[in-house]
Amino acid sequence: MIDYEAEYNNRALVPEHPAIIEGWARDAVRYRSDANCTLAVAYELGERTVYDLFLPEAGMPERGPLGLFIHGGYWQGLDRTFFSHMAKGLNAHGIPVAVPSYSLCPQVRVGDIVEEIRRLVAHLWERYRRPVVAYGHSAGGQLTAALLATDWGSRGLPRGLVPAGLAISGVFDLQPLIGTSLNEKLRLDRKEAIDVSPIAFAAQPGTRLVAAVGGGESSEFIRQSRVIVDVWQRGGVRTELDIRGQDNHFTVIAPLADPDSDMTLRLVEMARSIC
Repeated sequence: MIDYEAEYNNRALVPEHPAIIEGWARDAVRYRSDANCTLAVAYELGERTVYDLFLPEAGMPERGPLGLFIHGGYWQGLDRTFFSHMAKGLNAHGIPVAVPSYSLCPQVRVGDIVEEIRRLVAHLWERYRRPVVAYGHSAGGQLTAALLATDWGSRGLPRGLVPAGLAISGVFDLQPLIGTSLNEKLRLDRKEAIDVSPIAFAAQPGTRLVAAVGGGESSEFIRQSRVIVDVWQRGGVRTELDIRGQDNHFTVIAPLADPDSDMTLRLVEMARSIC
């Protein structure tokens, strides 16, 4: 019997997480103070439906993709202000990055958040006319996968609007969360959990997904990434699994702030391949 409460309780699994999160906040403030950025751009009417846009030092390039970093927090915590520095790696390579906040559970449902992020991408297209390379952590990994699986053409948008994504420590099957304390705010039942699980989505053939996960994470988080890579590969998606050393759920995103890290360079390669 799998103890899902223990497997998905990342804060208990990483006792030093408060110091790591405090470090995120400090690094984010520092990057905002140095970066070429526009803060709190609204993409919908709502307190949290805003994003910060981080440009390369030389400004918005004439062409090329737009990066989109989607934060985690189990769809019920954190916001964009903790993650400004997640734009640093791509910015150093001349790629602009949007870092949004989004509405949280229990005020909304997980499915509402998925739709909100899809509408954000539509806004980004209308405003900047660039394809999007999405990358996200934890809940943001699930949202990244949801963007890759979206039929953009049916929404009157370019079919290849989000052709590539890096999902880090994502939850792609939400059913194991139903019996955990996380569900007090998520309020998932079986049908809803399936409806918002990317493994149940019809993958868009021709897209590319890299699923990264820390080698020091729980067996369930590693399984989640293995499963999405296997299922989507059979659906025509180009997939890759990246199990990263002994990184835990909180340290695994650190390389995104390093322009020379292997994670950043892979993301740069993905971004450049779509234009």
